Amino acid sequence: MRKIIATAFLSLDGIMQAPGGPEEDTDGGFKYGGWTFHYWDEIMGEVMDKAMATPFDLLLGRRTYDIFAAHWPRVEAGDLIGDKFNAATKYVATASPDTLTWKNTVALDPNITEAVRKLRQSDGADILIQGSSQLVHALLADDLIDELNLWVFPIVLGKGKAFFSAEAKPGALKLVGSKASTTGVVINTYHRAGEIKTGSFALE
Repeated sequence: MRKIIATAFLSLDGIMQAPGGPEEDTDGGFKYGGWTFHYWDEIMGEVMDKAMATPFDLLLGRRTYDIFAAHWPRVEAGDLIGDKFNAATKYVATASPDTLTWKNTVALDPNITEAVRKLRQSDGADILIQGSSQLVHALLADDLIDELNLWVFPIVLGKGKAFFSAEAKPGALKLVGSKASTTGVVINTYHRAGEIKTGSFALE
């Protein structure tokens, strides 16, 4: 079985919108696009390089696909992320499959969660989700994400597209890795850990 792995850059208040540039995603009047830029350091680069060293396919929502497809095919050969993204199979949630032009792209069945469930049970490389907030919300609601790589930046954005929605299925997570950058970014990796266990500190 393949693992579904979601990686996201988050503010302290859980916003994932437009980390890469001012025009990336201005929905809702979002005006802080590119908020991750000044935090990048060598430690973060090493973590990213390690993640890119393992074979993977991509699972993307349509907006993220369009952003990536407008950028990565133009990157010169020899760029680590560009080479990996261009070579990977891209599975895309879209209502317009005929407009997918990036090589190695496959449109998912309209029943997204069922399509992802089948992908997860198939043979092949693990499947990496980048961005794609609406897709992430749908998969978290059906408990279909096996690993979360959350890069938490020391910044509060106030409002924007959040990684978690109210529809996320409740459940426990296990922290399996953590690293801090020199700029205060905390990179945490979580695995699913079953049901939530409750207790009480009340005195009898």
